[in-house]
Amino acid sequence: MKMDAVFKAWKTSRRMYLTFFENYSLEQLNKIPEGFNNNLIWNIGHIIATQHKLIYQGSGLKGYLSDEVFNRYQSGTFPASPVTQEEAETLKELLIAQIESTIPDFNEGIFDHYNERITGIGFHLASVYDAFQCNNFHEGLHLGYMMGIRKLI
Repeated sequence: MKMDAVFKAWKTSRRMYLTFFENYSLEQLNKIPEGFNNNLIWNIGHIIATQHKLIYQGSGLKGYLSDEVFNRYQSGTFPASPVTQEEAETLKELLIAQIESTIPDFNEGIFDHYNERITGIGFHLASVYDAFQCNNFHEGLHLGYMMGIRKLI
C-alpha cells in the first residue's frame, strides 16, 4: 500500500492542529465551554495519545510517548486540571515529533506485526495500514469538535 497520501493527510491535519497554538491563548485552550466535557488542548493531547495507541501499542511496540502524557489524554479521560504553558509546549512539539519518528519507523519496517481489534469507534484494525487510516479519521473527528469549541471560547 502506498502511504504517501496517508502521510500527506496526516501532516496536513497536524498543521491545522498547530494553528490553535498560534490563534488562542493558554486560557482559551484550557476553557471548557458549557455543554462540553473537554477543551481545545485536551483534544490535541488526545489525538497524540490515540496515535500512539493505534500505531505503536497496536503493533506491540513501546513507541516514544511518555506514560504521563498517554495516561492524561487517552480515551475515557477528561481535563483534570488546566494545562500549564510548559505542558502546552510539550504537546505542540509532540504534534510534529510524532510525524518525525513514526514515518521513518514505518519506512524502516518496524511495524511488522499488528494486534487485530475493533476500536471504540467501530474501526476494524487488521494491520498498521488500517491503524494509519483510522488515525487520520480520528484526527478529523477531533478537529471538527475543536471547530465547534473555538466558537464558544
